[in-house]
Amino acid sequence: MARPRTPAGRARRTHELLAVEYPGTARDLCELDHRNPFELLAATILSAQCTDERVNQVTPHLFARYPDPESLAMANPVEVEEIIHSTGFYRNKARNLIGMANALIERFDGEVPTRMADWVTIPGVGRKTANVVRSVAQDLPGLPVDTHMLRLARRLALTDETDPVKVELALNPMVPAAERGVFSLRIILHGRRVCTARKPACDRCVLASFCPSAGQE
Repeated sequence: MARPRTPAGRARRTHELLAVEYPGTARDLCELDHRNPFELLAATILSAQCTDERVNQVTPHLFARYPDPESLAMANPVEVEEIIHSTGFYRNKARNLIGMANALIERFDGEVPTRMADWVTIPGVGRKTANVVRSVAQDLPGLPVDTHMLRLARRLALTDETDPVKVELALNPMVPAAERGVFSLRIILHGRRVCTARKPACDRCVLASFCPSAGQE
């Protein structure tokens, strides 16, 4: 098969090959345990600078105590901090969780919004968090850009941008809208398991045949 010569071509080939490596829907590929958009939103806020595995150990206790925005909005910050302490930055995260819950109640009738313009007004929520929930729990277009996506986008020469929002906007036209979330989640999983930051495993990477960075690190 011919080597793709353009960023869009490499994105398409990446999408095709990673679909075989990591099959399933965005919901299947998301490694944060959740039952609804509210739980995924809270879990994604907790996942900042923390592993999904650790978040999944914490959220059952958090959701048992605060199962909905109404209960979380009324929470004692110290009690929330105690539950989420092991995820790191627990004071900021507790403040964001409670602020998020209050925003949902005050502005969105207790529901998780769908419009990006609404999403980014919620405490602790940026485009990455919004795109995770939109693509995984709401079946809407969304391309989350985290550190793995930033790294692989540059290694694959999909873009030379380094700002997450600019990377998202550069990649969006390369992937069908309905598949942006699953495209991103597959790249994130590949970044965690194969194309790691310190030592990419190019010898077992399905993208190595056309990756401009293969064998260079």
